[in-house]
Amino acid sequence: QLQLVESGGGLVQNGGSLRLSCAASGFTLDDYAIGWFRQAPGKEREGVSCFSRGNNSRHYADSAKGRFTISRDSAKNTVFLQMNSLKPEDTAIYYCAARQLICTPRSRLYPYWGQGTQVTVSS
Repeated sequence: QLQLVESGGGLVQNGGSLRLSCAASGFTLDDYAIGWFRQAPGKEREGVSCFSRGNNSRHYADSAKGRFTISRDSAKNTVFLQMNSLKPEDTAIYYCAARQLICTPRSRLYPYWGQGTQVTVSS
């Protein structure tokens, strides 16, 4: 059974850092594009970053560029999202998702999702 489990969320002050983890079981992450999404209260789910399958290319939303870094540890079958210089507007539930095709910011095109981890940035 394919499963994604996020961890690493928490409460951090403005300007702080967190590292989120997305651990996979039941499949090999290297064979999938893995995206990070977030959803704040009252807002639509938005794409934050994506690690492509195959060519190891990385994609970032404008809001994440220069502050967030996505990486993958194949041995641990885990994708990470290092988030630095966090701002209150980064507060949201963060989800990782998987699809077998290329990265896309369209969340509806990802069939596999984790349960999410809460990130709260205080001002």
